[in-house]
Amino acid sequence: MVPALRYLGSVCGRARGIFPGGFSAAHTPASGKSRLLCQGGRRASTSSFDIVIIGGGIVGLASARALILRHPALSIGVLEKEKNLAVHQTGHNSGVIHSGIYYKPESLKAKLCVQGAALIYEYCNQKGISYKQCGKLIVAVEQEEIPRLQALYERGLQNGVQGLRLIQQEDIKKKEPYCRGLMAIDCPYTGIVDYRQVAFSFAKDFQEAGGSVLTNFEVEDIEMARESPSRSKDGMKYPIVIRNTKGEEVRCQYVVTCAGLYSDRISELSGCNPNPRIVPFRGDYLVLKPEKRYLVKGNIYPVPDSRFPFLGVHFTPRMDGNIWLGPNAILAFKREGYRPFDFSARDIMDIIIKSGLIKLVFQNFSYGVNEMYKACFLSATVKHLQKFIPEITISDVLRGPAGVRAQALDRDGNLIEDFVFDGGVGDIGNRILHVRNAPSPAATSSLAISGMIADEVQQRFKL
Repeated sequence: MVPALRYLGSVCGRARGIFPGGFSAAHTPASGKSRLLCQGGRRASTSSFDIVIIGGGIVGLASARALILRHPALSIGVLEKEKNLAVHQTGHNSGVIHSGIYYKPESLKAKLCVQGAALIYEYCNQKGISYKQCGKLIVAVEQEEIPRLQALYERGLQNGVQGLRLIQQEDIKKKEPYCRGLMAIDCPYTGIVDYRQVAFSFAKDFQEAGGSVLTNFEVEDIEMARESPSRSKDGMKYPIVIRNTKGEEVRCQYVVTCAGLYSDRISELSGCNPNPRIVPFRGDYLVLKPEKRYLVKGNIYPVPDSRFPFLGVHFTPRMDGNIWLGPNAILAFKREGYRPFDFSARDIMDIIIKSGLIKLVFQNFSYGVNEMYKACFLSATVKHLQKFIPEITISDVLRGPAGVRAQALDRDGNLIEDFVFDGGVGDIGNRILHVRNAPSPAATSSLAISGMIADEVQQRFKL
């Protein structure tokens, strides 16, 4: 017999709890059973929904919010494997509100980032969520970087990024007195925010509109119901069965997956295409000591090198006043491997056998070795930082937090640069939409992504 879900109802709105934004987190049940953070006005005993979103990160919560605001008559639930929301990529990113300058013109990343940044600022203003529009300088420190900087500036203009301008050394000093550089792109529209707070606010909106959030629900299987559940008044209205690792079940009509680091595995569970595969890259940050924070006012980024897949080490102010320096980009040996020695045999075998990682390594061997060297030796990272702010010394920095980026990779070892959304074929495939690749700038783009997902769900499922 299938174990019954244990729902722990809590009062929405200004309830006490650990989450900013005013909604409460129920204590983890001693039994470890799945728990309902907030029942949201739906039947507290139900385990059936019209739409289920798998994944309680910022993209999943934004999508749930967009769907319930557009379709208030539908029952919608969010399933999250952790006991709290927004724990992984949402809770471990740099907190930058990106402007959209980096991405290929006409790509989804470019369009959704530019739209999403405007929507995030508007949303934070509406909800009273603190942010700082502190701007960003992308700085060329070598003569050979200037042509790439100018090309990036043109790309930003093509993407419709607001307020961009090329500035010379004297203007660099006016904005960042301790930064050296030959030329820079001034991106005044870039900002910083606490994305966990934004995600919690999305969850609060969703719950107050009648949505349900079920945590401690790690999805293990997705299948079509073989028969109507006994005594069910709904019959086969909810033909998809989503089962967790404890044998508990949720039924629904349609599914949207926003599973981040596990997006390929969730797709495979549903019988859809597992490709592109997810390869986890850990990014380690250093933290500037408090007495040296005066050296940095806003975001300072290097000129990206198109030969390599990541943006490079940069200076990032945080909402709490800290200054993060980094990140590097090295292979994580576990999908949620935030520490250097975190290891999962299954994750490593998946990476080696099923992804194009080996080809990626050969294509970027020198870059990878350099990143590993910087991860091991603080002095190497500090030497790179000194190209921008010479006053920084190794005694000015401490090892800081780390994040793991869910990067989609094709079989040929190519990083999938754009967002990927797809479904499948067959009984389940026709009822499911997968968000397959949504790394940075997905947090910035979350409200724009959610609007696109709501459009696609409405069209695909004929709501």
